[in-house]
Amino acid sequence: MKLHRSLLMLLGIMSFSAQAQLMAPKEKFTRGDSLRGYPTPLRTCYDINYYHLDVKFDIDKKFISGSNLFKFTATQDFTKLQFDLYDNLKVEKVVYKGNELPFTREFNAVFITFPQTIAKGSKDQFTVFYSGNPTIAKNAPWDGGVVYTTDSLGRPFVATACQGAGASIWWPNKDQQADEVDSILISISVPKGLTDVSNGRLRKKTELKDGYTRFDWFVSNPINNYDVEANIANYTHFGDIYHGEKGKLTTDFWVLSYNVEKAKKQFAANVPRMLKAFEYWFGPYPWYEDGYKLIETPHLGMEHQSGVAYGNHYVNGYYAGHRGTPTGIDLSGTGIGLTWDYIIVHESGHEWFGNNITSKDLGDMWIHESFTDYSESLFVESTSTKQLGQQYVSGLRKTIQNTTPIVGPYNVNKEGSGDMYNKGSVILNMIRTIINDDEKWRGILRGLNKTFYHKTVTYDDITQYISNQSGTNLLPVFDQYLHYTDLPIVEFATVNGKLMAKWIASAGSFTMPLKVRVKGGEYKFIKIGKGYFSPVDIDGITRDNVEVDTFNYYVGVMVD
Repeated sequence: MKLHRSLLMLLGIMSFSAQAQLMAPKEKFTRGDSLRGYPTPLRTCYDINYYHLDVKFDIDKKFISGSNLFKFTATQDFTKLQFDLYDNLKVEKVVYKGNELPFTREFNAVFITFPQTIAKGSKDQFTVFYSGNPTIAKNAPWDGGVVYTTDSLGRPFVATACQGAGASIWWPNKDQQADEVDSILISISVPKGLTDVSNGRLRKKTELKDGYTRFDWFVSNPINNYDVEANIANYTHFGDIYHGEKGKLTTDFWVLSYNVEKAKKQFAANVPRMLKAFEYWFGPYPWYEDGYKLIETPHLGMEHQSGVAYGNHYVNGYYAGHRGTPTGIDLSGTGIGLTWDYIIVHESGHEWFGNNITSKDLGDMWIHESFTDYSESLFVESTSTKQLGQQYVSGLRKTIQNTTPIVGPYNVNKEGSGDMYNKGSVILNMIRTIINDDEKWRGILRGLNKTFYHKTVTYDDITQYISNQSGTNLLPVFDQYLHYTDLPIVEFATVNGKLMAKWIASAGSFTMPLKVRVKGGEYKFIKIGKGYFSPVDIDGITRDNVEVDTFNYYVGVMVD
């Protein structure tokens, strides 16, 4: 996903009140929140295997109609299950073995009852038929829904974007990140003359008798629900082949017809070096079978798997509006971000973190955003120098707010603080500094994508893996920075003529190796305890010449 609250405030892109879905503060949670967020037995009783989503877009009426086939495996005996669909959309019927099933609705949840027990281990299926006017996104991608607009020639330009709001805002599904469908066929019917571009590979284009054209796209890999997309416009296609770690990767680009030349130039300058950098750091692109696509959209962008939504107007940096011509800005304030296209790099980084590795609960959205925000600096490093990459990370600190924790509340479909972006990037750069072995760090990042390949994960999965592979207990570090808002403070004091140091922190048993030096000298790692002073064993160091590596460490420093 794009930007957190502090960056939006900085850019003045949108008002705080407009953030209806993502990053908006929330103190009270309802039963509706729990129905979306909690893994109840009515949701865990079945493992979703396959969807066939078949939807017709009546653009003039902003109306959709269609069906979704659910194929599943029972994980336990049951007679009732839950799927999800926003209550402003009508469930026409639910069909099971040729008969309609009874169903009830509560908030945005739908409950169906089967005529007999579905036995554990059995495979079965049902189809949901539905219709209605889906929520129109007021400011996609930050609030979810369908975008209905036109291109500069007045032709329809439509897209879906629903992270946070959930995919059930426009199609029926098991709307929970913990259970990704194994594969999906996406059939989108649009008025003749328009093209739909969705995830995966185009299998078939069919001219229908009612003046519509159906496009069948197939995704052969697991995919999270909010990544499933429809993009409808007068598109022109071009493509290339990238020779990557797993062989030939198709790169396909779908853009508005009058933007082809700009797109060819911008994509050629950014896509190959992005793929090279991320395959180096994270391992092979996770979706060779489904290809890599950039799709021009009327909103800024979104990490839709194998079909990244792109709306950065073919500028380097982060699109900040038209002032005669499209303008890009550097979010780090260093100038480094103006040498590459932010949306191509950031949203493609999500193919590894967010799409390949997906958090089970929205409360751990930091797993998606912290690593992807950090991927920007690794891209800078790969295309220039490590020093510039770290300068880029350091420049992102200005938007960190430290008002609410990065980890959100679990089981209520709520993400944590927008600090998960830039603070998360700073934290990961700090972890790399502590590990102090760039090849080991690269091995950890690649190992994450191999170990959790196409899987959903928890906070413990990620933090324990990094801690174990690093050979250093980093769990207190993650605990402090992800669960608390205050920075740990290193306090220096002179005791009996000797410089001593201790940590002041909220996390229990917090400790973290710290790089310290005599000003102008060479940094050395020191071990410091929490709540008690430890000697700083560096020759000649005093309270007057002590210096902490605050370029790479995000800490407070107090000298008594």
